[in-house]
Amino acid sequence: MGRLFGTDGIRGIYNQHPITQETAFKLGRSMVRFCESRKSRPDVIIGRDTRSSGKVLEYALVSGLLSAGGKALLAGVLPTPGVAFLTRKLCGGAGIVLSASHNPQEYNGFKVFSSEGYKLSEAEESEIETLIFEESGPSHLGSTGQVEVLDEARDMYISFLSETLSERLSGIKIVIDCSNGATYRVAPALFEGLGLETEALFNEPDGRNINEECGSQHTEALSRRVLESNADLGLAFDGDGDRLIAVDERGSVLTGDQILMICARMLKDRGVLKNGVVVSTVMSNMGLGAALKEHGLEHITTPVGDRNVMEEMKSRMCCLGGEDSGHIIFSDFHTTGDGMLTALQLLSAMGTSKSPLSRLSTLMRIYPQTLINVPVKKRPDIHEVPELAGVIETAETDLGDDGRVLVRYSGTEPLCRVMVEGKDREKTEETAKRIAAVIDKELNR
Repeated sequence: MGRLFGTDGIRGIYNQHPITQETAFKLGRSMVRFCESRKSRPDVIIGRDTRSSGKVLEYALVSGLLSAGGKALLAGVLPTPGVAFLTRKLCGGAGIVLSASHNPQEYNGFKVFSSEGYKLSEAEESEIETLIFEESGPSHLGSTGQVEVLDEARDMYISFLSETLSERLSGIKIVIDCSNGATYRVAPALFEGLGLETEALFNEPDGRNINEECGSQHTEALSRRVLESNADLGLAFDGDGDRLIAVDERGSVLTGDQILMICARMLKDRGVLKNGVVVSTVMSNMGLGAALKEHGLEHITTPVGDRNVMEEMKSRMCCLGGEDSGHIIFSDFHTTGDGMLTALQLLSAMGTSKSPLSRLSTLMRIYPQTLINVPVKKRPDIHEVPELAGVIETAETDLGDDGRVLVRYSGTEPLCRVMVEGKDREKTEETAKRIAAVIDKELNR
């Protein structure tokens, strides 16, 4: 039995296993049994991003739920963190988002949340996988579920986000990039409703243009527009709205690590950074740890994935964590990463410090980092491929204490990711290319 769940839900190319109507149907039926095993009502809140395949998968998912006697509460197009919020708010048994996040439009996927709005543990994912593989179709004649359309879903989510602000924002001009994705209606309404002068880009989805040369992965157009319009900053969301990448007033792009550092300093100054701890993943830049230490804060790292970050945050009883990709978690407010919530906290930091974003970005020095994604046909244990293990060991020895190497497989795409970081940009680039060449040779035979 192959594993369906990756680092962030079940994901793949639409109409190829496992992103099929059959999987969606079986997932729907399995969620009823999953909820009932936890003494929860089989009420499942369902949202989706703007991909054309989303509706088709939603129909199949709902059919599976109804055939097993469950209830589908349809939130329509809504950011992933919005579905997590509604699941908790409405006491649902679970939440499911049809999305492939920052991936191209031909991808789609299923992100599942617990009744408390958290991403599932590996044990819970394995339980659902077992239910899916055991599922053979309707077994109880006459089982009938219900469908409810959540007409107020968007307004409820916007209200929740607005209430996370402790002060009024004014006199700030922003440009937002909605990635032709799930934030295309919510983000303009949120920021305009807070009195900000807002210009929205890429907010005309057609089912195919999600993440296409826009959003958190492609900030070139946003940077240009910030400069052209003399805006105070730009905010780029990904396809499902759980990531944020920012652009300062000079058009320079800030990483998720820089946003995390800015927010950490703000929360520390306010005396609300619990236990003085910030959590991030091993992919964070070395400069983040150095900056946090300089400000008297403890830095804890986890394996890749915002679920791992949240689990460590709960363990350490701290309130701030995130990933360099722009997933930032403010656990005093939410149970998962939220791009728009992060944007509000970043705006709040600017207002509190009365500093432009370009100045705040200097809180952290970024070490040169090279990231190469290598398409691969097979995925053996990296350390069991002698040539690959050897080139990695040599690179680590060459870099010494002045850098590091991280090689791992993507949890959502057929890629092997190479990250090399150090003090010298030319050396990091050469090292990364050398490792990538060995990966291509050994894993694509």
